[in-house]
Amino acid sequence: MSIAHGRLAVVVVNYASAQLLRDNLVIVEREARAIAADARTIVVDNWSGADERRAARAVADEHGWMLIEPDSNSGFGGGVNLGVTRALAEGATDVLVINPDAHIDRESLGLLAATTAASRTTLASPVIADSDGRTWFAGIDLLLDDGTMRARRKRIPGDSQPYEAWLSGACLWITREVWELSGGFDDDYFLYWEDVDFSRRVVAAGGTLALVEDARAVHDEGGTQRAAREMARAKSEGYYYYNIRNRMLFAVRHLDDASVERWRRSIRRTAREVILRGGRRQLLQSVAPLRAYFRGVREARRIARSGGTDRKGRSWS
Repeated sequence: MSIAHGRLAVVVVNYASAQLLRDNLVIVEREARAIAADARTIVVDNWSGADERRAARAVADEHGWMLIEPDSNSGFGGGVNLGVTRALAEGATDVLVINPDAHIDRESLGLLAATTAASRTTLASPVIADSDGRTWFAGIDLLLDDGTMRARRKRIPGDSQPYEAWLSGACLWITREVWELSGGFDDDYFLYWEDVDFSRRVVAAGGTLALVEDARAVHDEGGTQRAAREMARAKSEGYYYYNIRNRMLFAVRHLDDASVERWRRSIRRTAREVILRGGRRQLLQSVAPLRAYFRGVREARRIARSGGTDRKGRSWS
């Protein structure tokens, strides 16, 4: 299956992961060119240091990839914006955004292409598994009562609890039409929740979300977090901080005052749930989770206080 009347670009946002580009992006490019011979690959290398920038340049030069080199770390959403904007300016009609630690096969790409060809205002994602074959993403719902998450498979028929579905930014097929409808990613999130926000704005603008269940991508989280996973289930300090912070940023961006207040009252509870995703053992091994907890709670409260009166275009970085 191929793109009948379009041009495909692959966009990867890289941060200190040049080796992962060699391991995964080479595969993605090969598979992309099997369905679109003129597919273009664009790497946005967020600044992490001189050595990593040189490594990213080397691998991009070796494979003929376009390299965008921000002078600072623009975050995931900011990096996606740079890459997709450039891809569309270069003539792409469709963009595959994929993590540097992920890859996807040509059959799955063909299914994503077919899904979005049938409806050009559809944002599409495959099911994503880890390298051991365990499901990593198969649709997640945001529960609007308190801002917690629930796997799609746990929906209960007849449950009246309000929710919104969203698609993971780890692997997204984005058409030009979807990008123009949504206005791109909100880079105020920096890391995490930007895909939740993006999914919501796509739907609010008249688009649709499609989890293409027969399409599969592999997200080798161990490529970037194996040591932490072996020690415990611990995540990075940034993971904890931004997940706590950005929950409230989403609320003030999109919800009414009553909902913002309801989410504000549960900041501490939901922050504890975020920290415990990494297990309890980590709390005996490092102060980083607790530091992230207190920083995240403090910033979430500040956003809740300030954001209720200004929900448009405000930067919280």
